[in-house]
Amino acid sequence: MIDETLEFKAFEVSEIAGDDAPAFSGRLVQRSVRELPKGDVLVRVSWSSLNYKDALSANGNRGVTRTYPHTPGIDASGIVACSEDSAFQPGDHVLVTGYDLGMNTSGGFSQYIRIPSHWLVRLPEAMSLRHSMVLGTAGLTAALCVEKLLNNGLRPEQGDVLVTGATGGVGSIAVALLSQLGFCVTACTGKPQQAAYLSLLGARAIVSRAELVDSSTRPLLKERWAAAVDVAGGDLLWNILRSLQYGGSVAACGLAGSPALQASVFPFILRHVNLLGVDSVTTNHEHRCSLWQKLASEWRITQLESISKTINFSQLDYELKVMLEGGAVGRRVLDVNA
Repeated sequence: MIDETLEFKAFEVSEIAGDDAPAFSGRLVQRSVRELPKGDVLVRVSWSSLNYKDALSANGNRGVTRTYPHTPGIDASGIVACSEDSAFQPGDHVLVTGYDLGMNTSGGFSQYIRIPSHWLVRLPEAMSLRHSMVLGTAGLTAALCVEKLLNNGLRPEQGDVLVTGATGGVGSIAVALLSQLGFCVTACTGKPQQAAYLSLLGARAIVSRAELVDSSTRPLLKERWAAAVDVAGGDLLWNILRSLQYGGSVAACGLAGSPALQASVFPFILRHVNLLGVDSVTTNHEHRCSLWQKLASEWRITQLESISKTINFSQLDYELKVMLEGGAVGRRVLDVNA
């Protein structure tokens, strides 16, 4: 059993009353294990990672986190400290992404978390705790997108595959994974200055978001993409759907641009295209585990270090603000014990 009075460090976001609207501020605090939510596994966290949802939570977005003070961090990897579930033993290396972690359950920006055992994935033997967080939710989401496209018949000889938001977490990993699997990848980004970075990941071509803008009402555009991974949604997704080759597919996993989709049925009927929805938050546990094993073996991304930067608690507030403002490139992994 663990001592419930054990203290540890955590990044805590608090609401500060203001004249017009409340403000939110994060700081490093001391907490005790007894303050953690109920759960049957206590994990001593080694690494976490930064995601856009964490930046929203740290900024007081009620659609992500309802009550404050709160510790964000939708990803965590570490070592089991104690467990009421016999499936896990003290010393086991584990990871968790998604579910309610870091949203309304105290998250991975902390040296300890306590969660339900069914949220946990046993760390693949060939994967380090840090490596799992360079991937994190972004890596799992990218893998789900690629898997859906492959299961829908995508093959390298069919043509170019587009990835939007290509310098972000999901986009970077999708570019690298698709390239490693032999696909000709076109990276779409609003950061043309990151061309060298995207080429390093394996992108064969780079297009700006502006280049894909078409405000016409035409139901179809010139056939261009065999498939796409889209994190943007909105008008960009609609333009991609109108530009897919006959029988092409887009795996949609985000709404960075907009949750709205002003579309018609013409691409689906006249070009037989497919819009494939992807969710990594509540993905089936068995499916989740199999994908993590694949990411540790035949889908292991060799360029992973080139997209990651290690940070500590003192840098966390700044990096979250950069992410919220759209300035982040690649992945940020948090060493909670640095």
